[in-house]
Amino acid sequence: MKKISTITAGALLCSSVAFGGSFQLNLQGIRQTAMGGTGVAWPWDASTIFFNPGGISRLKGIQAYGSVNFVTPHVKYVQSPTGGYSAETESHTSTPFAVYVGGPIKKDSKLGIGVGIYTPFGSSANWGNDWTGRYVVQNISLQSIFVQPTVSYAINDMISVGAGFVYGFGSVKIDKAIPLEDVNGNEGQARLDGRANGLGFNLGVQIKATEDLQFGVSYRSKVKMKVDDGDATFSVPMSVAGNFPANGATSFTSQLPLPEILTVGLGYKATKDLTLQADVVVAGWKTYDSLSFDFAENTPALKDTHDPRSYKNTVAVRLGAHYALGNQFAVMAGGAYDPTPTQTHLVSPDAVDANRLTLSCGATYQPIPKLSIMAVLNYTTTPRRTVNYEPANLQGDYQIKSLLPGIGISYTF
Repeated sequence: MKKISTITAGALLCSSVAFGGSFQLNLQGIRQTAMGGTGVAWPWDASTIFFNPGGISRLKGIQAYGSVNFVTPHVKYVQSPTGGYSAETESHTSTPFAVYVGGPIKKDSKLGIGVGIYTPFGSSANWGNDWTGRYVVQNISLQSIFVQPTVSYAINDMISVGAGFVYGFGSVKIDKAIPLEDVNGNEGQARLDGRANGLGFNLGVQIKATEDLQFGVSYRSKVKMKVDDGDATFSVPMSVAGNFPANGATSFTSQLPLPEILTVGLGYKATKDLTLQADVVVAGWKTYDSLSFDFAENTPALKDTHDPRSYKNTVAVRLGAHYALGNQFAVMAGGAYDPTPTQTHLVSPDAVDANRLTLSCGATYQPIPKLSIMAVLNYTTTPRRTVNYEPANLQGDYQIKSLLPGIGISYTF
């Protein structure tokens, strides 16, 4: 029974952690995504509610903003050291979105207010039912939504500050196989299904040094997404059903920490039409050192678990440019380098990650002065990385590729 306990509880645990690092999304603004993810210094539109709440009072009026991205990641696994076996995730598209409404409460007011609803974490991956890592994960789907009411105040013509309260909620579903077969050769199955919520905040300072030079600092706090009364269900052969919870089901509690993030950036208007941006992003992933699960009913095959993750803090660099083509059109381009927070010996197939290189471009069109239509194309890739998930002794090479289009619209009242 000891072997069953280790495989069942441990595999459920590592699958659940996918709510964290590898599924962080940096797609909260179309313009900013097109410029390599930069955006903390220059308040382009109402998406500054996310990027730097201090910039809300700098907008020219109350603005409504909406955007959606289409994320279709492709992850490939090659077994090492032999390389004789490979697997790929099935194609599936997720649609992270952002909605913002905000700006100065009236013309020339120093006070700005707003609210943002966006998806900072979320994705899905389906490895299939029969691949070699099926005892770790077969299929995972997760969603997260943050709601952020925000206030901003322009202290003077140079400095404005802002703060937002964050309420996050989400869900996660994971399917995996259990290495127990019935008389027909069918393997056991487990599902983890839970809803989470947590609280945090977002602070920002926006500095308009001159008309051509601006700076920004943004701090997004750690958010502990707590799961209460999640459902863990098991389908196993009758011969071992007594080693699992009654009726093959129990509940669990856990906490999934999302990191604190500090961003420092600048924007410089090099010419009348060309604006350059640069951001440095420090992510506090080190707080994610382990994850524990507390099951309501323990059995010989299901024990409470404590699994090491040992994430490390990272520093990412992002660069971008915005070029105006007259009064109606503009084009953007950028790139970013985001190092992975994961340790080589603790990378599981539900949270595959490596150092990421991102290239992006986009365009905006103003058919009328107050209306903007935006589009972006973002390409992310990683080098092929050899890793091992020690709890399951699953070793292999992984590579990620993703092409992400997105569209958005904004209107200033």
